[in-house]
Amino acid sequence: MTTEEPDSASSLPRRDGLFVTTRWTAVLQAGRKSSPDSDRALADLCRTYWYPLYAFVRRRCQSREDAEDLTQGFFEKFLSKNYLEGLNAERGKFRAFLLASLKHFLANEWDKTGRQKRGGGAQVLSLNWQSADERFHIDPPDHASPDRLFDREWAITLLEQVVERLRTECVADGRAELFEQSRGYLMLGEAAIPYADAAEKLGLEEGAVRVAVHRLRKRYRQLLRDEIAQTINDPAQVQEELRSLQAALVGQ
Repeated sequence: MTTEEPDSASSLPRRDGLFVTTRWTAVLQAGRKSSPDSDRALADLCRTYWYPLYAFVRRRCQSREDAEDLTQGFFEKFLSKNYLEGLNAERGKFRAFLLASLKHFLANEWDKTGRQKRGGGAQVLSLNWQSADERFHIDPPDHASPDRLFDREWAITLLEQVVERLRTECVADGRAELFEQSRGYLMLGEAAIPYADAAEKLGLEEGAVRVAVHRLRKRYRQLLRDEIAQTINDPAQVQEELRSLQAALVGQ
């Protein structure tokens, strides 16, 4: 995650002077009542941030199949809103609420003796299990607590989402090559990737690359704050959540 100081909360999306309703606040506002908007918002959040949950479960299962079963079973119950009944303002972070709900689900499932076997449950989300298992094995071993590992996976997934959003924007604007040559500067500095190298590959002056990178970084920070805002119910928590995720990445 970039160490540059993010812009103020004013960089968050606004409409008519008010913060736009985010995906998680839409779910919170709906509460136990199902609506197309809240159902879609919840499903989108789960589809985006499912891997940290899978990794959390996978570390506790002897087999990949059991981890897939449990993760899919959790989403089946979670998306049916069974776990939203006790939702309150104190659980305003989707990240925290999701993990607490998963722990509750796992405790119940492991107490059962007749859990459904693989393939027996409804596929409520289309998830790339093969990619997830490959990523799980690529990740280096870490002896941190399960909760801290979950936070780190969440932070990594969030950053991947932000970078993909930025890439999509650049491609749509005809700046795909610029993005590919400049994406390293989002995380690293000139010492790691000299501007002269990028300028030569892009056929631009070094000063032009510096300006382009500055603009990309600014947009990256805006998208980062926006993505974080999608997972909390109070815009004032964005900076706090940003610090928490930065700490998770560096293992503090």
